[in-house]
Amino acid sequence: MLSALTQRRRFSDLTEQEVLALAISSEEDDARIYRSFAERLRKDYPASASVFDGMAVEEDGHRQRLIDLHQRRFGEVIPLIRREHVAGFYARRPIWLSQTLSLDTIRGEARAMEQAAQDFYTRAAARTPDAATRKLLGDLAAAEAGHERHAVGLETKHLSGDARADEDQTAKRQFILTWVQPGLAGLMDGSVSTLAPIFATAFATQDTWTTFLVGSAASVGAGISMGFTEAAHDDGVLSGRGSPLKRGIASGVMTTIGGMGHALPYLIPDFWTATTIAFAVVFVELWAIAWIQNRYMETPFLRAALQVVLGGALVFAAGVLIGGG
Repeated sequence: MLSALTQRRRFSDLTEQEVLALAISSEEDDARIYRSFAERLRKDYPASASVFDGMAVEEDGHRQRLIDLHQRRFGEVIPLIRREHVAGFYARRPIWLSQTLSLDTIRGEARAMEQAAQDFYTRAAARTPDAATRKLLGDLAAAEAGHERHAVGLETKHLSGDARADEDQTAKRQFILTWVQPGLAGLMDGSVSTLAPIFATAFATQDTWTTFLVGSAASVGAGISMGFTEAAHDDGVLSGRGSPLKRGIASGVMTTIGGMGHALPYLIPDFWTATTIAFAVVFVELWAIAWIQNRYMETPFLRAALQVVLGGALVFAAGVLIGGG
């Protein structure tokens, strides 16, 4: 019923010729996807691009053998049938249309593509009572398993240990430039710069709700400012720092989080309870910043901690002195 409403055929209703035609079109689509991946990776990851070029050639070879089989059994005219015409058939996510794909995402999608095709044909063969159809589907499942094994061989051939290490290092560097650096700058700004207005307000008024409102306004305002500044000052083309939108989001969101961390405790009505919790949150934030610097920026932990704690202490002291005076 559902298949009729969507004008899609059920797999169980397909003839052997249509199943073979579906396999041919699927192999053709997969070859084009692999070539798209290769073209996307060629500039920054040439070794991985070679792997996908080889996989596309393999898909072309399988498609040609399927076409030869169709010509022998059913003639020259191949029915037009694609994945989207069959209800329940595995679908390919159109991630190749995305302009921002990581190397690991592409590698993982390629493995998933071959595995999904193999699993589908295996399950379909197990449910098919017709002996000839069962053999055909079994052959297709074996072909997909062969694709996956050969992909591993191609990766071994083209992607040596040094080449993989170089590409992984390039991907890590891009991740740091696009996400970690802007996010870290935002977290530092939000955690440190909002200390003064929040604690100045807290000690000047000793009113938790007013302190929360001032802290929220300072955090959100700082987040918007940092986000726009990060996105607008560098388009990433010459610097290689990646998408300005991603960098702006990372910087803006982390700035807001950094400030709201020690503003939220002032939702507690009791002033000293809220202030004590805010102190603890500030301590955690500053040590988190030091850990991120050590983990991703390779800054010695003690030096990072000293820099962050010293800066935070100066701003905090300024806020307390101004508010207490």
